[in-house]
Parts: sequence; structure tokens; C-alpha cells
Amino acid sequence: MNKTIFGTGIFFGLTAVLLGAFGAHGLEKMVDAKAIETFETGVRYQMYHALFLLILGGSNILVNERKKLVYYFIVVGMVCFSFSIYLLAINELTSFDFKKLALLTPLGGVLLMAGWILLGIRVLKQKALN
Repeated sequence: MNKTIFGTGIFFGLTAVLLGAFGAHGLEKMVDAKAIETFETGVRYQMYHALFLLILGGSNILVNERKKLVYYFIVVGMVCFSFSIYLLAINELTSFDFKKLALLTPLGGVLLMAGWILLGIRVLKQKALN
């Protein structure tokens, strides 16, 4: 499981760098400054959680079974949150109205918070038992 978590963190870190470069250099002539700022928010949260996964995968603070659910919450939350933001930021460039998917953003945020809360609960319970 640690290898999967670590690999996922690497993948999301790499794609955050790629998307950040695209947002900074590729979108500047296609969308307004507010859309670029929105896009950058998605990149920032993706990178934060990519780093989170690298730390989670590289640490022994929790056994693998206790990491699994935290991992799922973070990954699904990151995809829902960041990727819906990317789509909303480029909405004016497409014929599809991505505003129909806008509820994915708060759902993703809730899943990210749930992942953090679950990590905290599991760490605190584990510490109390040791």
C-alpha cells in the first residue's frame, strides 16, 4: 500500500507542476485573470495533497490498513475538488457547461477534510493505545 500511496503522490505532484505551468503560460491569453486565479487554486490544493500522500506513503505512523481509507478520501477528494476547479476555470473555452459539475468542488473539499480528520483520529487512537 505504501508504494501505491507514494506513486499516487508522485503522479499528482507531477501533474500539478504540468497543470501549473499550463495555467501560468498556456491560459493567460485564453481566459481572464479570475479564471487563472481559480485554476491556480486547484493546482495549489492538488500539490498540497500530493505532498500529503508522499508523507503518508513514506511514514510508518499508521499501519497500511489504517492508511487505506485516508488514502481513498484524499485521492477522491483531490480529483473532485481540483479537477472540477480546472474545468470551471476553462468553462468559457468549451461548448459544455461545466457549471453543471460545480457541486463536485464542495464534495471534494468535504472528502479532503474527512481524510484529514480520519488521519487525526487514527493517529490519536493509535498513540493512546501505545
